[in-house]
Amino acid sequence: MAGTVGELVTEGKVRFFGLSEAGVANIRRAHAVHPASVLQSEYSLWERNLEADIIPVLRELGIGLVPFSPLGRGFLTGNVKRAEEYSEGDFRRNSDPRYQGENFDANMRAAEVVREVARLLGVKPGQVALAWLLHKGPNIVPIPGTKRVTYLEENVAATSVVLDAAQIRTLDTALAPEKIAGSRYTPTSMSMIDR
Repeated sequence: MAGTVGELVTEGKVRFFGLSEAGVANIRRAHAVHPASVLQSEYSLWERNLEADIIPVLRELGIGLVPFSPLGRGFLTGNVKRAEEYSEGDFRRNSDPRYQGENFDANMRAAEVVREVARLLGVKPGQVALAWLLHKGPNIVPIPGTKRVTYLEENVAATSVVLDAAQIRTLDTALAPEKIAGSRYTPTSMSMIDR
């Protein structure tokens, strides 16, 4: 694929080459064929799976990161419900283990720190979650999804939220990977991700 996209770049039909949910081996292999500009993958206070291996490789190779679900599918906004309270077609109802049962309760306790930092700063919890990502480096540009202009405006305003080193450490500790209950997807869905 990288070779084909590289040809399209050379022909002027494509400007940049990006990857989605790729693991270290595939990032290196693709980048060796044609330089990748960006990786799109899930990364947030809620899902820190990229920190150990992927983010160091991205920095080494000069590849940007565009994290999707930077608000943990809404969990980090503080405006969430248990899985069974979502409509039948909602992903969180049946396919997100973190919204279910005891996982939900444990994750609500972990996410309370985000709400507390937000209260101290006089901002929304989602803005704290986005600010945390923006403090992780200039090569990280989150892409929060929204259906409402109000939330879009809140998300943009997160660029003005300044977290100090102590607040970042507090968030890092409270939402460390071992403190988040449940995997990001069901086992079947996880098997389709290149990690």
